[in-house]
Amino acid sequence: MNRLKQNNTPFLYTSILYFCGFFLFLEWLYPVKDITDTSSLTIFIIYAFFCFFISLFQLKWWITFLIKGFGLLFIIQGLFLDYSFMSRLWFEYIFMEIAFNVEALFTQSWYQLTPAFRSVLFLLLIWLMSYLLHYWFVVMKRIFLFVILTFVYLAILDTFTIYGAEMSIIRTFIISFIALGIANFMKEIDRESIRFTWIKRTPIWIIPLISIVLFSSLIGFAAPKFDPQWPDPVPFLKSTAENAGSSNSGSAVQKVGYGEDDTRLGGSFVQDYSPVFQAAVTDEHYWRIESKDVYTGKGWELSAEPDYVEQKDGTISLYDYDPEVVETTRHEAMIEFQGNTAIEKLIYPYGIKQVYAAQADYYLDGFSQAIQSRMDGEAVSLYSYTMSYDNPSFEINKLREQMGYEQSDFLERYTQLPESLPERVGQLAEEITASFDTTYEKARAIEGYFGRNGFTYQTTDVAVPDENEDYVDQFLFDTKVGYCDNYSTSMVVMLRSLDIPARWVKGFTSGEKIADDVSDTGDSFDVYEVTNSNAHSWVEVYFPEVGWVPFEPTQGFDNLSDFHTDVEENASAEQDDILEETPEMDEPEPPELPEDEEEAETAMAANDTDSTNFKWWHGLIAAVILAIAALLIYKTRFRWKTYLLLKKFNTNQDAKTYQDVYHHLMKVLNHYGFAKEPDQTLREFAKRVDDRFETNEMGQLTSHLELILYKSEMNDVKAKELTQLWKDLINRIMA
Repeated sequence: MNRLKQNNTPFLYTSILYFCGFFLFLEWLYPVKDITDTSSLTIFIIYAFFCFFISLFQLKWWITFLIKGFGLLFIIQGLFLDYSFMSRLWFEYIFMEIAFNVEALFTQSWYQLTPAFRSVLFLLLIWLMSYLLHYWFVVMKRIFLFVILTFVYLAILDTFTIYGAEMSIIRTFIISFIALGIANFMKEIDRESIRFTWIKRTPIWIIPLISIVLFSSLIGFAAPKFDPQWPDPVPFLKSTAENAGSSNSGSAVQKVGYGEDDTRLGGSFVQDYSPVFQAAVTDEHYWRIESKDVYTGKGWELSAEPDYVEQKDGTISLYDYDPEVVETTRHEAMIEFQGNTAIEKLIYPYGIKQVYAAQADYYLDGFSQAIQSRMDGEAVSLYSYTMSYDNPSFEINKLREQMGYEQSDFLERYTQLPESLPERVGQLAEEITASFDTTYEKARAIEGYFGRNGFTYQTTDVAVPDENEDYVDQFLFDTKVGYCDNYSTSMVVMLRSLDIPARWVKGFTSGEKIADDVSDTGDSFDVYEVTNSNAHSWVEVYFPEVGWVPFEPTQGFDNLSDFHTDVEENASAEQDDILEETPEMDEPEPPELPEDEEEAETAMAANDTDSTNFKWWHGLIAAVILAIAALLIYKTRFRWKTYLLLKKFNTNQDAKTYQDVYHHLMKVLNHYGFAKEPDQTLREFAKRVDDRFETNEMGQLTSHLELILYKSEMNDVKAKELTQLWKDLINRIMA
């Protein structure tokens, strides 16, 4: 029934109302670029316009599905896929993406979802909203709830994020009032059954509405306004959350933040959102302070006392990676500490080369890679400083080439483990990496293990190991609950049990962006605020020809280091995430061939491999085709039933067949929202239908039904007439 309500409404008003909904929806999209890592929204806005434009014309559902689906595939192909469209490799990649991301969804490892899959979900959401907004705005004309939700959404983002919603609120106000006015006007048209055939210039009716809304908005924008009457609620909310966390029971509750004593890890902590420093950078990354190399079973220590060496003229001689092998990009970063924060060690990015700060000297400890600032020989905390650094980009193919290590003091130092470490920790590491050969693959396998095996990131109710318990063993096998220290320490220990050099690193995550495109001497920077809650620990793994490479095992955190693949060297290395690879089952060895057949076998090897690998697709394609066919049959059931009944009535024009035809007509009306009320007679119902469709076809069909029920017979002339009436009415309903 709802579809029929649009018939009296001019298409112009329907279009304007629907695109008001589109522009309101854009206000939901604009903040995504500022509050997420989405680099550009242009393609998503174009797809949104595409979906709304297609929905406006209300094509048949399967045509709409094909058009929007093709648009989605076109975008994904252009953004993420380098294979030929619909080729075997294309299908294999798509299937691998689906399998990996479905597994991540089931294990609630949201941070492991790939960019391609997240983009598909976002595009599907846009697709869904184009349908829902058409239903709310055009069919039901109930738009007030969406308007309110839009204002609430913008207010929350303006309050709690860096997104400035001032102009968004103004645009939303103008669009909303125009949409509300048109929706109310359209309701009156339907309610009073107003016909517009006699009106030559329908747009004239909307001009007063738009004029009043624009004039009111201009007055409101230009008029003087009061200053904010309420204090900023964000500090209050954060302090409330902090106090709520501090009420957690247990004696081992700490406050999050950077600390130097890591000899006994574990226990709960409460968040501390007080700012530590602000950083102006051109690229988001982690901030390093130091590393530790001795695992005691309870925490971390250094294998030697700090030995600080002066760094002349602020030039830092820290070589974590080989600059001849690792690609780098020169950047600058400026740090300014907030409040009374005092950290005597420099907070620096990977690849630090030079520090600029007046009257300060810098000393580097080679054991921990900590950099200390001093004045007149005394350690001091700097208020601000600027650094230049070479941000590294690690080539995945080069990392995959690393297979083993030579025995040395270096290897012994970074594979150290306490004798008390339970054997099952090493056994678990071997089980996780059994299918992989290279150091990189093993490291990635352990890095992703936690996200697929029931581990939970949590800062409260975190256990502290007893005297006879190992910190890592307790986390891996007993609690499976913890925060960054648990995850990073466990990964380092498991790697060391495989004789892979690894170390534990401390510092801060990138923080929250509070400003972007800040210009300074011609360069553009983003400003991040880093708080105590951003204190973090992660893992570095040593590769002989590359150096130390960071890894991020903690659930909910992303490795911000840059990795790239040289496609020309190895095309298969495009899949840089080893977690997406599934170990292949051992295949039986082929029988030995006579020498004269070996050449032919070699020539056919590639084709045989492709055929074997592709067989499993046959079943999948068949299942998809059957599912689509079943869906099409179900969705079009009224159309093909109508066709079958029409053929039956043409060949067998008797009373019983006519009753079947009439009952089918009632089902079609009911399906399209025009059900017969229980207390209505057939004549009353027929009159309602005829009034809606402005015809008398239903009344004639009902009158003939009553005659047939009494006489139980039909003549050929009436049968042909009734067939045409029935077809015309069915077509009107399904139009």
